[in-house]
Amino acid sequence: MNPTHSLSMEELRSAAIEVLKINDLGTMTSAAPNLYPHMWSWDAAFVAIGLARTSVPRAVTELRSLLKAQWSTGMIPHIVFSDNHTGYFPGFDRWGTADAAALPEGIKSSGICQPPVHAIALRHIVDRGRENGGADQEVAEAFLAESFDGWLAWHRWLATVRDPDGVGLVEIHHGWESGFDNSPRWDGPYSRIVPGTVPPFTRRDVLHVADASERPDDAEYTKYLWLVQQMAEVRFDDAAVQDTVDFRVRDVFFSAIMAASSEVLAGLAAEIGRDQDAEELRSMATRFREGVASTVDPATGLARDYDVLAREWIGTETVSGFAPLVAGGDPALLAAQRELLLGPRWMGFPGLRFALPPSTSPASEAFRPRTYWRGPVWPFLNLLLGWACARDGETALVDALRSASLEQLSDLQFGEYYEPFTGEPLGSLAQAWTAAAALEWVGPAQENRPGK
Repeated sequence: MNPTHSLSMEELRSAAIEVLKINDLGTMTSAAPNLYPHMWSWDAAFVAIGLARTSVPRAVTELRSLLKAQWSTGMIPHIVFSDNHTGYFPGFDRWGTADAAALPEGIKSSGICQPPVHAIALRHIVDRGRENGGADQEVAEAFLAESFDGWLAWHRWLATVRDPDGVGLVEIHHGWESGFDNSPRWDGPYSRIVPGTVPPFTRRDVLHVADASERPDDAEYTKYLWLVQQMAEVRFDDAAVQDTVDFRVRDVFFSAIMAASSEVLAGLAAEIGRDQDAEELRSMATRFREGVASTVDPATGLARDYDVLAREWIGTETVSGFAPLVAGGDPALLAAQRELLLGPRWMGFPGLRFALPPSTSPASEAFRPRTYWRGPVWPFLNLLLGWACARDGETALVDALRSASLEQLSDLQFGEYYEPFTGEPLGSLAQAWTAAAALEWVGPAQENRPGK
């Protein structure tokens, strides 16, 4: 199919490539040209997926740059700061990570993490390299061998430090770690946080959007900074943070990505003769897949987060409830989830501009159509859902997600997120991972297609 406005696949592809060029800092890609001038961890993974469609070596460079920022504990930080930009808040100095014992020398990064999508990106790079053959294959396979221990250490850190009770659910210590920053998922945990003294701050994010109400308000932001301050006071020591921080939640969507990525990394391990590591990773995948399935609410069919400090489930009706679709597993559970996703509270909700899942169900009281993770549609997330459905052989749902996504992205704005009913691009435009999602949905260039 063609997107709307009679736009061809090659026009969409060219425009997406241009966005990645605009954001290219040489060895890393900024998330967006103004609002996000640094490298974000899970953004980088999706960016690498898109880059692999145009340049396997550049995709390798992206992940290699991220991995250089890996802490000695195995953690991969959620922001790697670029020296080219100093206007972002909170910057390196505000994070206080310079005093963290595990921070690599010469690296400026935050002190928290984001979901481990990286093995999935690595799989894409290896696959594109093998499809292209020659030098691309050599570069991709050499990077797999070179970087494998780093990715393994990352998964081991998550499986131990962030799942201390072995329940198959990753514990996060800040809403930013989820990637769903201000989602209504976190309203309960944040409502119980009473910040101490937080130094004055001037935000930059509200300067780069048309409407400041799209972003979290200052009261929310004060709590975000308080958590950073709590972690900085104990120098981001893993054990001390767990005992200190006011936000401890088992994140079901993060855990689903952990399950899926561990399975992918296990497959890559087997391909390079790391059979024992492959078995360890498969065991991780099973544990987190089962952990995700254990959270499903029998009443709604959606997966739930768990607030460790309040000892209660979080059942807000957000897209994270489809964590089992990402994790994989029980066919009956996945079939029920697909039915819900296509149903009237999600992709089938009346009036949606494109049949794509909003970040919060429009049927929920928490739904806000223009506010960040409280309602808008996120293109990269639809790509992840499509990838998971393709893995499980659900081609009809993949086709539906792809068709609607291509229509959505045909405005060539590559918005950070989109208003569900009007299709208006919101947040920062020329968003790198949105462009990367477009490239992956489009697929190979016409001249590289079979028969060309």
